[in-house]
Amino acid sequence: MQEANSLDISVVIPLYNEEESLPELMEWINRVCTANNFSYEVIMIDDGSKDKSWSVVQELSSQYTQLKGISFRRNYGKSAALNVGFTHAEGDVIITMDADLQDSPDEIPELFQMIKEEGFDLVSGWKKKRHDPISKTVPTKLFNWATRKMSGIHLNDFNCGLKAYRKDVIKSIEVYGEMHRYIPVIAKWAGFTKIGEKVVQHQERKYGVTKFGLERFINGFLDLFSITFMGKFGKRPMHFFGLIGTIMFIIGFGFFLWLGIYKLFIDTGSKLLADRTEFYLALVAMIVGVQMFLAGFLGEMIARSNPQRNNYLIKEKSNFSE
Repeated sequence: MQEANSLDISVVIPLYNEEESLPELMEWINRVCTANNFSYEVIMIDDGSKDKSWSVVQELSSQYTQLKGISFRRNYGKSAALNVGFTHAEGDVIITMDADLQDSPDEIPELFQMIKEEGFDLVSGWKKKRHDPISKTVPTKLFNWATRKMSGIHLNDFNCGLKAYRKDVIKSIEVYGEMHRYIPVIAKWAGFTKIGEKVVQHQERKYGVTKFGLERFINGFLDLFSITFMGKFGKRPMHFFGLIGTIMFIIGFGFFLWLGIYKLFIDTGSKLLADRTEFYLALVAMIVGVQMFLAGFLGEMIARSNPQRNNYLIKEKSNFSE
């Protein structure tokens, strides 16, 4: 049963140098939520803006009691802003959107319905028709294709800022570095598998310029490998490094053994074993295999020393006394 004082929606908005768009965005959110009788809060996280964004947030918070603001001392990145916003969010459904007015608050009612009534854990927006240059759309399509293949999650737009979450999703995950692109992947590894998608309207940028360059795509692919590895082997690194190391050592040792037998019993009059290229290939394979095995062993030692090694997400309990 929903608590009497709980909020329907928390809207979490990370922002950086968006002073022009904030008044219009807040008014738009308030209009939509009021028209749909939602109890709501808006949490704006100023990620170290250099303009007057924080002053605008403070002014708006005196006008709208639903608005809460958090200001970072410096720019930490979108993931940090989202993580702090998730920590403070109290709504049953959490909506994230960008502050540049390219995400439409008119999507909020349907996103809320998909979480509350259709039972989705997470709903990601899909900007099917984008108002971006080709230099941005082509890398985005490549990025989304690679993420679909590696994660097994069939979304068309992983990086859309407009998303909706069930409250226990955002309270169960941690977003850091540049991992905001992969929140659906993080949620899946945490056990929240009912992930949906909704086509949303992509507004043309009205104020300012984009804060992201092409380097985000390079970092994005590196983060994809990182989050995939951590999801599969974060608590059992020996299963990854140890397996590869063992296979490489066996191949190298087997090849080395074959060279020795061939030299001793078959071709005794040929050049020295150490003069053969195959000898060094076998030796390198054995050395790398041992190093990989040791990396897995050390990783396992570190994982076992982690105080959170036995932290597991429990969905619900039955017949337990509080």
